[in-house]
Amino acid sequence: MPHVFGCLFGGALDTFSAVTVFSASDPRPGPRRNSPLSGSHADAAESVLRMRPSARWVPIAEPSTDCVRTLMTALLLPEPVCRLLASRGYVEPTLAMQFLRPRLEQLAAPETIYDLPRAVERIANAVRADDIIFVHGDYDVDGMSSTALMTRVLRGLGARHVIPFVPNRLTDGYDLGPAGVAAAMAAHATLVITCDCGTSARDAVDTLQAAGIDVIITDHHLPGGPLPSAYAVCNPRRVECSSADKDLAAVGVAYKIALALCDAFSVSRTLAHRQLDLVALATIADVAPLRGENRVMVRYGLKLLAESEHPGLRALIRSSGLDGKPLTAGRVGFVLAPRLNAAGRIADAKLGLALLLSEREDEANAIARDLEELNRARQDLDRAVLDAAMRQVEAPDMRDRFAFVLASEGWHAGVIGIVASRIVEHTARPAVLVAIENGIGKGSGRSISAFDLHAALGECRAHFLRYGGHRAAAGLTMHAEHIPTFRDAFDEVAHARLCAEDLVPELRVDLTVPLDMVGEELEKVVRHFEPFGMGNPAPLFQAHDVRLVATPKRIGTDGVRLALDVGHGSLEAIGWGMAQRAQQLDTARPLELAFRLERDEYRGANRLQLKLADFRQPELEK
Repeated sequence: MPHVFGCLFGGALDTFSAVTVFSASDPRPGPRRNSPLSGSHADAAESVLRMRPSARWVPIAEPSTDCVRTLMTALLLPEPVCRLLASRGYVEPTLAMQFLRPRLEQLAAPETIYDLPRAVERIANAVRADDIIFVHGDYDVDGMSSTALMTRVLRGLGARHVIPFVPNRLTDGYDLGPAGVAAAMAAHATLVITCDCGTSARDAVDTLQAAGIDVIITDHHLPGGPLPSAYAVCNPRRVECSSADKDLAAVGVAYKIALALCDAFSVSRTLAHRQLDLVALATIADVAPLRGENRVMVRYGLKLLAESEHPGLRALIRSSGLDGKPLTAGRVGFVLAPRLNAAGRIADAKLGLALLLSEREDEANAIARDLEELNRARQDLDRAVLDAAMRQVEAPDMRDRFAFVLASEGWHAGVIGIVASRIVEHTARPAVLVAIENGIGKGSGRSISAFDLHAALGECRAHFLRYGGHRAAAGLTMHAEHIPTFRDAFDEVAHARLCAEDLVPELRVDLTVPLDMVGEELEKVVRHFEPFGMGNPAPLFQAHDVRLVATPKRIGTDGVRLALDVGHGSLEAIGWGMAQRAQQLDTARPLELAFRLERDEYRGANRLQLKLADFRQPELEK
C-alpha cells in the first residue's frame, strides 16, 4: 500500500460507521440500471419522495489510534483496512482475522442446535430402514434450496425413497398445512422433514404424529407461540437453543444437519460441503445477515457457485446473463434469486425446486428459460401493484401515519412482499400489503431497522387467522373485514414504538477520504470485506469539498450522473432516486458526498464508479 494511505487515514478525521438502509429486507448492494419506479406511477412516486426527509448523516467517534495500531501490528495489514475493521467492531486481532479469513472450521458444532442430535438419529434410522422420507419446504428460495439440499444429501447417503415437496403459494398457502399433510400421507411416508417452515404448524404436526408419521422441523422463523409436538424441532431461534448464531437462514440449519448426517454415516463431509452453493444462494436471497457463520458459508458458497456441479444452478447463471462474470452477493440477490422466486410467486415453486434438483443439462436449460419468462411477468405485476399502492399512500389521511397497511382486491399475492419493500424504501415507514380474494386477505410486510415487525404484528394478533416471520419481514392471513381496524391498530403500535427521528433514513459513513485519493488502491481495501449484504454493508465513504466539472445529467426516470473533479481528471458518480434533487444544485459550489465504490461493467468496459448514497451542499455562511 503506498505511503499516501498512512497520511490519509492517520490523524483526527471525521468518521462514521456502518449503514442503516431504508428497508431491513432490501439492502440493494448492487447497481441497478433502472429505477423500480417508472411509467404511470412516476408522479405518485415523486410525491412520496417529497414526503420522505433527507437522510441523517450521523457521526460517531473514530477508532482509537492504539486500537488501529494493534491491529496493524498483529495482522500486518494496511492502516485503512485496520481502521475499517475497528470501526465495524472488530477490535480484537483474532476476531478481525476470522472476519477477514473465514474458515469452515469456525462454524460451531452442529449439535449446538437444540434437538439436532435427536433429529439426525431419527433420519439416519429412516435411511437405514429404507423408509419413505417426505421433505417439505417453503415456496421461496430458502425453502426450495433447503429442500434440494436435504434431498441431495439424503440420496447421497443411500436413501432411495426421498420425496421433495413445496406448496403452491396461491392454492396451498404458507407453511406445513393440509396440502403437505395430504401429500405426505398419500406417499405413505413414515418421516416428514420440514425445511424453512413448521415452527408454527401445530395442527398439521398433530395430525401427522397421530397418524404415526414422525415430524422433524428444521426452520429459522421466530416461534409465535408454543412449539408443535414434533419429534424434533431444530430452530436456532427457539428459546432452549444454545446455538451462538441465531441468524442462520433455514438453509444453514439444513447444512448443519447434513454435516451431522455425514458424521453419523462415517462418510466424508464433502457431500455436505458440495451443497454450499445452495447455501450461499438461499442465505443471500433470504437477506440473512452476512456476518458470523453466514459470512463463512456464503464466502465459500459464492466460490463454489461460480463453478457449480449442479446443472440447474449452471443453467440459471447462463440464462440470467451472469456466465463468466464474478458472482457477488449483489448479483445473487438481485439477479439469480428473483428468477427462482418468480416460480413461487406467480406460478408454482415446484418448478424452481425441479431446477435445483435437475441432473440433466437439457432439462435444466428448459426450466431456466421458463423462469426467465415468469420473472418478466412478475415484473409487470410488480409495476401494476406498486402503482396502486403508491396512490393509496398518497391519500390525505395517510400523511400522519407511522406505518402503512395497504389493501386491495385483485392484487397478486405473490408480489405484495416485493412491493412492500418498495414502499418502505420510498417512505422510510413499515408497510404491510394485503391482497384480498373471496373475503380473505393475505398480507406481506417489510420494516425499517428501528421497528420489530414480528413483535408489532404480535400486538395485533387478534385481527389475524395466522401470522409469522422475522423482525424485518413477515406474512399474515386475515378476514378482509378486519383490515380497517388492523390498519389503525398497526399504526398505533408504530406510534408507540417509533419517534419521528426513526422515520428518517440514517447514513453512517465508515471513513472520510479526499476525493483525489479514491481509486484502485482504495477499492482493494474494500474487497477485504466482501461479501456484502445485510449485516455487512459495503463500506460507505464521505468526501468533502467536491467540485462538479459539468451539469448533472439525468439518466432513466430518476437517476443522475455526476462528473466529479479529482484534480488529475474526472470520476463518475451515479445516484438513483436523486434526479430531482440534483437539478437544484448550485454547480458553482462544492458538495459533500456519501458513496460506495463499485465496478461498472457495461458493453465490455470495466471501470471504477462511485455509487451515491447521498449528497448535500453546505449552507452558505451569512
